[in-house]
Amino acid sequence: MSAQLNLSREDFVSDQEVRWCPGCGDYAILATVQRVVPKLNIPRENFVFISGIGCSSRFPYYMNTYGFHTIHGRAMTISTGLAVSRPDLSIWVITGDGDALSIGGNHFIHCMRRNVNLNVLMFNNRIYGLTKGQYSPTSEVGKKTKSTPYGSVEQPVNAISLAMASEATFIARSFDVHTNHLGGVIQRAAEHKGMSFVEVYQNCNIFNDGAFKDITERSVRDDRVLELEHGKPMLFGAEKKKGICFENGVPRVVKIGENGVTEKDIAVHDETGENPAIAYMLSRLDYPEFPVPMGIFRNVLRPTYGEIVNEQVESVKAQKGKGDLRKLLRGTDTWEVK
Repeated sequence: MSAQLNLSREDFVSDQEVRWCPGCGDYAILATVQRVVPKLNIPRENFVFISGIGCSSRFPYYMNTYGFHTIHGRAMTISTGLAVSRPDLSIWVITGDGDALSIGGNHFIHCMRRNVNLNVLMFNNRIYGLTKGQYSPTSEVGKKTKSTPYGSVEQPVNAISLAMASEATFIARSFDVHTNHLGGVIQRAAEHKGMSFVEVYQNCNIFNDGAFKDITERSVRDDRVLELEHGKPMLFGAEKKKGICFENGVPRVVKIGENGVTEKDIAVHDETGENPAIAYMLSRLDYPEFPVPMGIFRNVLRPTYGEIVNEQVESVKAQKGKGDLRKLLRGTDTWEVK
């Protein structure tokens, strides 16, 4: 076991002025990450925060670690190269719903399926904030914005479902103002070996204020949020009397005490199940018919992309010897021009 480093939140706060709009949910996420990373007992010089373009992508400036502010939608490609070449690092991708799911959508899918050893935090505010309020891939149907003045006609991307279909090995969701829950999810994600994806519902109080208030407000949260806990029944409500059960593979909301329903009828959450079918169904539960699931949907172990690539490299070197880069670049057909 490594020696205790005794790091604190203050060790991870940079000297840069934090520049987000007053009241932005990004502040809460930043503070939560800065509280979580000292608990991981990893030297600051072994952390790297990488971002693309968007409001969330200013994040690396505010962490007193290594960081890289890349270009739009490409944070996961840069991070993949770093993860393969430096498996000793704790690498974090900070992205938004536009950055990750629009221009970065292709990279999102392939990073997930490869099981690259990364921690991806996607801030989802259902809007393009940095470019001043256009609709995003997660905006709801009918959303009126500067780029959709008569309402969006597109179905929104369900990021959890997409991560599930892309075979990510750790998939979770939380929201900005529920900092205790968010901190627990982020710590679990950081401790996971392989690809971890955390969608964070985040409020943009300038261009999409109240996007999630129907589920995140304290006065309604108990009845509209289903907190997923491994090995525990899927109960919700202020008195935990409501629950989710599956009848012939179809999810249904039931209430304990009605129609003979008991706690034994409530489905038990299994985040480690190799069959992702139930986790995928949970990702499709939408308010108001169902509560919105929060927590860890899936948590399974598979070899990481970096491990497999490096094992293959070592295997080929053992068979054929160390390569000659100069010979490779010159090729077999060369000539000299005088």
